[in-house]
Amino acid sequence: MTQETISALKEAIRKLPNKPGVYVMHNEFKQALYVGKAKNLKKRVASYFQASKKLQIAQPKIKAMVEQIVSFEYHCVHSESEALLLESQLIKKFKPKYNTSLKDDKRFLLVQLNPKETLPRFRLTRNRIYKHYRYYGPFPHAGSLRKTLDIMKRKFGILLNDANPKKIGDNTWRLYDDMRADLFDLPNELSEEAYRERVEKACEFLEGHTNSAIDALKERMQAYAKKQKYEKASELRDQIIAIQQTSKRTRKFERNLIGYITEKESLATLKEELSLSKLPKHIECFDISHISGSFCVASMVCFINGKPSRKQYRRYKIKSFIGNDDFRAIEEVVTRRYQRLQKEGNSFPDLIVIDGGIGQVHAAIKAFKVLKQTPPYLIGLAKKNETIVFPDNRPDLNLPFRNPALRLLQYLRDEAHYFANNFNAELRSKKIKESILDDFKGIGDNRKSELLKHYGTIKNLKRASIDDLVQQKGIGLKTAERLSEFLKQN
Repeated sequence: MTQETISALKEAIRKLPNKPGVYVMHNEFKQALYVGKAKNLKKRVASYFQASKKLQIAQPKIKAMVEQIVSFEYHCVHSESEALLLESQLIKKFKPKYNTSLKDDKRFLLVQLNPKETLPRFRLTRNRIYKHYRYYGPFPHAGSLRKTLDIMKRKFGILLNDANPKKIGDNTWRLYDDMRADLFDLPNELSEEAYRERVEKACEFLEGHTNSAIDALKERMQAYAKKQKYEKASELRDQIIAIQQTSKRTRKFERNLIGYITEKESLATLKEELSLSKLPKHIECFDISHISGSFCVASMVCFINGKPSRKQYRRYKIKSFIGNDDFRAIEEVVTRRYQRLQKEGNSFPDLIVIDGGIGQVHAAIKAFKVLKQTPPYLIGLAKKNETIVFPDNRPDLNLPFRNPALRLLQYLRDEAHYFANNFNAELRSKKIKESILDDFKGIGDNRKSELLKHYGTIKNLKRASIDDLVQQKGIGLKTAERLSEFLKQN
């Protein structure tokens, strides 16, 4: 680095504002070396050029980068969320040599809506794929976004990805079954037109029209606090924070770096990249979900002609073992899926995608050996670097982020992941609700099982009158009265 360059850099640093923002370091060829974010641009950028022997010894990589810097650019932002978004966007755009964590790493979540669906659902995705879909985001706070969607479900009575609505009349739908009909005072049965009105209100909410909702939550929170119901008040406080974080106006930093592609283009590119003999019109993808080995479940999602075919989605409880073993879980669920297709005489998919690396892929291949069946074309998609892995000796494949084939695989994988996680959450929720009875003294395990079998859910059991309860085998009047009072309090 020449003295002239050092002087020019120092002069540029003196002009930097003491504001939060994102900076991009360039070499003499105008190539981006590094993209970073800062609470104070002036202090952060200046720190790279301080003669610190400790910095040079401890981080030689930084020293090597600094020696190549001849200029930099910066962008001021208003918040940490905006800085996160812009930093991620620029890293993906420039792919700087000295950024190692975000080049091909996790992208921020978007909310996706397909207006052409009979009952449009709100889904999470990390990729824009289809032109006619609506997308909201990106949102840097994944946890807050998921909580906000749950709030929206109850506030507006909308469908999320895990819903399974049922048509019960010529133009009438039941949105959720009894176990998940958590829509407060909103009707669970309505027409398509009435549901679409809900969708439009929910879309306005996502676009930032949240003041009235936040004010209402604040009023309820203060009321609970006055009554010293602090646990309820803190729940509402968390909801307020989630909505505020989700609705921050960070969308102006969204860049058109991804573009739109058609299903046909995606499939054609996938055929070419994987050297397939024919277009993969039928693709199935598997994912495993568990919490430290508990509630281990699997999902299988199906895409036909590049689009989700949700009627063909399947979910599985892992039955062959208890614990944490993704390989055995993959082997079991792949065996069960294709053993069934084999018995029914149905055709296998053109392509199977396993969410995972080479271990999961080999587990899936093992399943076909058990079935004594030649497997379809099968690959794995490893999350860390979105690496495509093969069951044979071919080298791993890393496609560019904007590649239509990779984006289709990511869409498929995200669907499988979301479907599996929701099934896992559903089982955990059901178990938690059922465990309420364990705290009631006076009836044994068999009687508890009979009650749950008869009423279906704890929610239905709570609705039962004392007269109904005494009709059940082994439940006397005193026990029915105590049980009814117990359920009201829990």
